[in-house]
Amino acid sequence: MAYKKHKLVAVAGAIWIAIASATTPAFAEPRPLSWENWKTDFTNTNIDVSSIISGGPPKDGIAAINNPKFVSIEEAGALSDRDPVIGVEINGDARAYPLSVLMRHEIANDVIGGQAVTVTFCPLCNSAVIFDAMIDGKKHDFGTTGRLRNSDLVMYDRQTETWWQQFTGEALIGEYVGKRLKMIPSRMESFANFKKRFPNGKVLAGETGSTASLSSYGINPYTGYDSAAKPFLYNGEMPEGIDPMERVVVVQDKEAPLAVAVLSVREKGKMSVGGYEITWSEGQASALDTSRISDGREVGNVVVTRMKDGKALDVVYDVTFAFVAHAFMPDTPIVK
Repeated sequence: MAYKKHKLVAVAGAIWIAIASATTPAFAEPRPLSWENWKTDFTNTNIDVSSIISGGPPKDGIAAINNPKFVSIEEAGALSDRDPVIGVEINGDARAYPLSVLMRHEIANDVIGGQAVTVTFCPLCNSAVIFDAMIDGKKHDFGTTGRLRNSDLVMYDRQTETWWQQFTGEALIGEYVGKRLKMIPSRMESFANFKKRFPNGKVLAGETGSTASLSSYGINPYTGYDSAAKPFLYNGEMPEGIDPMERVVVVQDKEAPLAVAVLSVREKGKMSVGGYEITWSEGQASALDTSRISDGREVGNVVVTRMKDGKALDVVYDVTFAFVAHAFMPDTPIVK
């Protein structure tokens, strides 16, 4: 689904939809292909299913990592200090998931510090979210549907084949409709920042777990995407007063949702908004700019914390594009 090849992708998507229309019942929107063998209950949904479209690949056409392998920081020489990673620590177990790897897989099913998790990255939304993979006391693992909604990854759990929205963690179609996956605090940060925070941390090394495997990644197939005039495969309403591709830091709090333009934080270095402390520091490359991720333009590191019992604690947040924030949080104004 490389951005420079968007016309080919659009044609591929049209082909998938055309084939599906001829091979599936009319009620089975968004018309999955018969040979994909979906077990999903497509009659159980809380959305307008016409909002889901094909992204090109079929079910699991973008292969999730199911048995992740890791190397030490010293062995991760293929990563530059500026490379963006998703950094997380649970029960003393610190791990970095390079966007260079997740760009190709979008999902990694893992266990961190004894906790089952699903690590996700949607390139078209620049959205990086880690979910608790336990649902109703049962461990789940996830794959890609090959579909998008508001240009965002629609994933599915392999136990019930419910379809889930990556950005919100909301169940869209299937058995778990009405549920939301719990999000786990993490940071999209430079590899240098992760190393400083967790010198003994582990680094996702791709499919084989070798240094050579990690070296085979690092290419951005969406060259120039985050400086494009408009998002790809998105037909929704655009936000007003801000470029739709401008980065926005989002906190999806039911009681006090927040969206703040990263440029504003960058200009000030630090902002206090809605009880949250948001900071910006340089040193992180955009994963969606140049063909080689480590050469991407400066987008910086954003951290969001909240004071509790006298301590600044990380909260769940995301750094995404303005069009995404508006699509999924239309009643939340973007602070500029």
